Amino acid sequence: MEVIFVFFVIIFGSILQGVSGFGLGLFTMGLLPIMFSLKDSTLLVMFLTFMASLSILLKIFKYIEVKGLLIIISAAFTGRVIAFFLLNRFGEIDSFKKVLGIFLIGMVIYLLINKQESSPPILMEPIFPILFGFLGGIIGGVFAVGGPFFVFYFLMIYKEKHRYNANLQVTFVLTSLFSLLMHGVHNDFNTLFYMYFLIGGISVIFGANVGLIWFEKLPRERIKKLALCIVLLAAFNLILFT
Repeated sequence: MEVIFVFFVIIFGSILQGVSGFGLGLFTMGLLPIMFSLKDSTLLVMFLTFMASLSILLKIFKYIEVKGLLIIISAAFTGRVIAFFLLNRFGEIDSFKKVLGIFLIGMVIYLLINKQESSPPILMEPIFPILFGFLGGIIGGVFAVGGPFFVFYFLMIYKEKHRYNANLQVTFVLTSLFSLLMHGVHNDFNTLFYMYFLIGGISVIFGANVGLIWFEKLPRERIKKLALCIVLLAAFNLILFT
């Protein structure tokens, strides 16, 4: 039963990732910590994000713009190093799940009320990719839901959806791989992980590719709102029942 639950959570989350460019972490981290510790959930979602983003990136890699990635990825790596120590110290504390629930509610509210199609020119200054990258790195490294910070930045500088998506996926691939390597060196993975890695890897590649087909055809806003409603319910569940 547990494996089936994880399978369907990952499938739906990876479809969201394919459709909108993000959402796997936001969705799955609202549900997986119900069954696993925060640390185990985060490590599993990092791996899934890496697999989903790599799968998407292989189909749209020609839209990558390296110049626009250097500052934000460097800042994100710094945030991930700090997150590594935070997760190893606090990742087994169940009460930290309530913090995650509160954070998820905040992210949902932000994503629902943010309707801007463009941002003020001042946000193009170097301080902002540094800030968004650093915060996304920390939140992504501890909670595996740092995506909204990167989404905001790439939506701000890329109006063409394929460029936005390709550069967003590069960021997810590199930051997830960076964190996984640090935790691997630290021996943070147990044998149970490898079973979920296998199940999750197959599920996430399938879901991400299905979502990528929808990315080309369906309006993202409708699917995103549905997902955010589910995340909101999961966040309240984390706060009230864990």
